[in-house]
Amino acid sequence: MARIVILGAGISGHTAARYLGKWVGKKHQVIVVSPNAKWNWVPSNIWVGVGQMTERQVTFELAPIYKKINVDFHQAKGLSIHPEGGDGHESPFVTIEYTDPARAGQTETIEYDFLINATGPKLNFGATPGLGPETGHTVSVCTPGHALEANARLQEHIAALKAGAQRTFVVGTGHGMCTCQGAAFEYIYNIDHALREAGVRDRARLVWISNEFELGDFGMGGVHITRGGYMTSSKIFAESLMAERDVEWITRAHVTKVEPGKIHYELLDGTYHELDFDFSMLIPPFAGVGLKAFDAAGADITDQLFAPNGFMKVDADYNPKPYEDWGKADWPKTYQTPKYKNIFAIGIAFAPPHPISKVLKSPNGTQISPTPPRTGMPSATIGKAVATSIRDMLNGAATPTHTASMAEMGAACLASTGSDIFKGTAATMTVFPVVPDYETYPEYGRDMDLTFGEVGLAGHWMKYILHHVFIYQARLRPGWSILPD
Repeated sequence: MARIVILGAGISGHTAARYLGKWVGKKHQVIVVSPNAKWNWVPSNIWVGVGQMTERQVTFELAPIYKKINVDFHQAKGLSIHPEGGDGHESPFVTIEYTDPARAGQTETIEYDFLINATGPKLNFGATPGLGPETGHTVSVCTPGHALEANARLQEHIAALKAGAQRTFVVGTGHGMCTCQGAAFEYIYNIDHALREAGVRDRARLVWISNEFELGDFGMGGVHITRGGYMTSSKIFAESLMAERDVEWITRAHVTKVEPGKIHYELLDGTYHELDFDFSMLIPPFAGVGLKAFDAAGADITDQLFAPNGFMKVDADYNPKPYEDWGKADWPKTYQTPKYKNIFAIGIAFAPPHPISKVLKSPNGTQISPTPPRTGMPSATIGKAVATSIRDMLNGAATPTHTASMAEMGAACLASTGSDIFKGTAATMTVFPVVPDYETYPEYGRDMDLTFGEVGLAGHWMKYILHHVFIYQARLRPGWSILPD
């Protein structure tokens, strides 16, 4: 019997656990380690953040779900990886620390035959002084708890607007190297929708602030899309959405610090500015969760397994090269670590070889450009591919059998407002592939038959349907494995 340990139970980790439990859970041992007792469908946190959904609608308990497919669950966080064994262990092992209230603070070691690092990101609010809900002055929608607090604050401001006050709402990215612009992009439109529903939009100023070079970059270097039979750019697409809703925008911005009611930021041209606000939701930059690695003798080898940002190095080309030389071959396919063939990193946990958008710095040396998005559809696709490879390696395959390069996969983004099936709307955009492939598609780097954008009620219905479909699938309801990931 082999043992597969999965660190993390987000979209990617839970996808890998679902399939491995189904395929090999009766013959081999599958263990999931996650500091959170509940699974969260993160995309719908946006609706929690405006009071359109409750926490219960976007979460569920993990342990009962895993029992269905013979997966053991430990509510704990990973501390260190020991890929060569040591300290009395002949086999590779991980050290974990329990977060379960019944065992909080206790540590344990778990040996493994295969390890999947699906730890996701650390929400690095500390990178910008004053950022975040815990110790800062901005709200967040990155977790259900954050989203609940964001909505409570939002409703306070809506009440003030109804009483005749004026308010400024600022949404966007809280650092020059943020990713996940799409979540903030969707949230600002939900705020706009909530304000219109409350009849107070005319007394509110909405401002978008982002590290994108142009609107619609989304960490993918921008895209060309077909819309209504015409070719346009994501810049024009995004600008038209903002302009139609009277949303101001500031791009090429790095937030340097946040004080009560005041955002300080630097622009790509090197100038410094201030922006007053009453309510602000700024996405933090992501970093690795801080896993350490040690060899058999106990020497620290963290820098061999992880990039400086804390994400795990896999089968990608990490050699520095000019922007003009970046290409699809740089990107990982199997997500297997180079030295230890029984370790994989999936979802946000793997280190990208380089950004997709061009790296830009201000005259002051500040990098102000998005890092690559790896959430949602790419995370699930990667998780399933790695699970399939491990299944086949357990059955005798010498190397990974499945690939999931972001230069060979597409993604869909549905930025929906409201949850009413008749009043909502959505900006829908699909991209194929995520990483531009100028060898196959020399003009735009993407397949224009599969890259398009539309706005309307149909996209809103799609987002609402997908919310229920993905939670149904994640809860292992009947027929879950035949549904698309």
